[in-house]
Amino acid sequence: MRRKFLTNLVLLLFLNLLVKPFWIFGIDRTVQNVVGAEEYGLYFSLFNFSLLLNILLDFGITNFNNRNIAQNNQLLSKSLSGIVVLRFLLAIGYFIITIIAALIIGYELRQLYLLVFLIFNQFIASFILYLRSNLSGLHLFKTDSIISVLDRTIMILICSLILWGGIIQSSFRIEWFVYAQTTAYLIALLITIVVVYGKADFLKLNFDRAYFIAILKKSYPFAILTLLMAFYFRIDSVLLERLLPDGKEQAGIYAQAYRILDAVSMFAFLFAGLLLPMFSRMLKQKESIDQLTFFSLLLLIVPVLGITSASFFYRTEIMDLLYHHHVASSSLIFGILILSYIGIALTYIFGTLLTANGSLKQLNIMAAAGVLLNIILNLLLIPKYAAFGAAIASLITQSFTAIVQIVLSIKIFKFKFHLRRIIQTVLYVIVLITGSILSVKLNINWGFKFLSIIALSVLLAFIFQIFKIKILYEIIRYEEK
Repeated sequence: MRRKFLTNLVLLLFLNLLVKPFWIFGIDRTVQNVVGAEEYGLYFSLFNFSLLLNILLDFGITNFNNRNIAQNNQLLSKSLSGIVVLRFLLAIGYFIITIIAALIIGYELRQLYLLVFLIFNQFIASFILYLRSNLSGLHLFKTDSIISVLDRTIMILICSLILWGGIIQSSFRIEWFVYAQTTAYLIALLITIVVVYGKADFLKLNFDRAYFIAILKKSYPFAILTLLMAFYFRIDSVLLERLLPDGKEQAGIYAQAYRILDAVSMFAFLFAGLLLPMFSRMLKQKESIDQLTFFSLLLLIVPVLGITSASFFYRTEIMDLLYHHHVASSSLIFGILILSYIGIALTYIFGTLLTANGSLKQLNIMAAAGVLLNIILNLLLIPKYAAFGAAIASLITQSFTAIVQIVLSIKIFKFKFHLRRIIQTVLYVIVLITGSILSVKLNINWGFKFLSIIALSVLLAFIFQIFKIKILYEIIRYEEK
């Protein structure tokens, strides 16, 4: 199973490294610079607002379905026929409730206009994710990997034509960015439907009220968890835009820093996408998950620590390279936000394991505490420190929830930590941070120093035997029986 995880992870990372960095740093960053902090802040806060109630679109069905299909492949056709209809019904409820919420908090006509498109985009994106969950549940990871970058690839082509193709002479508007996403999502959805249709005996849509109720009863714990996590992940920009007189601009400045965190977090998210069906199947078959858990943890945490350390020490240079305005303030925010990357990465390992195990009650209590903590911190810190306060609230919340999930995993799965391994890890972190501090004093281009820290993080992993060449070789060389 470790070999399957590693080989599929390599493919997934390769495809995403080809596409998503260009989307974020080529397209999304250019749009931010072209339209300005206030316009992008308007879009960013509305985008996150559409995500807050996104769970009404899905109601935990995607995670439940991924786990369920991984454990019961034969249920694919029955599940697909009924759940497709259910998702359309949920989409209607999501649209109505989100628009009502937008009216209650006082969104203006232009904001509502953009929000309608963003709601539609969320519906399509969520539907694609559901269809992909069937593929990953069947362990068709290669097909799923290709589809995972399809929408972004199409968006890159469309936005490149608008930004640099000379087909439009007037100034770029944020609305065009949203329209481009809508078009790309629709094309990607049609292709995904064709692929999934070929894997299932899916003949007709099935309106079965009893089946809908049964699915919702099983998936609602997943829904609550996703809703709560969406709140403490996404509510900061919404509160910034609503609480401050210059809220749109502050949300835009925050977005400059947050988008980089969002970019690197995608790679941790890829681990979770592979691990959920693997953990689910192994737990059902009563197999030990110790090796896969720690292997995936070490494989993720080493680059995470390298990227976090390098980004923190060269935060100003990074923001100056990427953006034209608000560099000083956004680099300060980025320095805080990037530290939360460690907590996010740990969540994607241990949270995924707990989800696969069905430990939803414990996870929901943890997430509810995270939401409460995050909202209180934001209400206290945003009025005084603006976007910087939101970054502090995010770091504290992500650290708290990650620690709780690690403790829960240790308690439930009885993981054992060897003293030698703990000492090796502590020494690894100390030497990495020391090397990062010393690199600042070197009189060479900061880009080389940035890359040297990431290279150092990998080299130290072998020196301190966090990675072992022999084990990596065996995983690549041999297929497990």
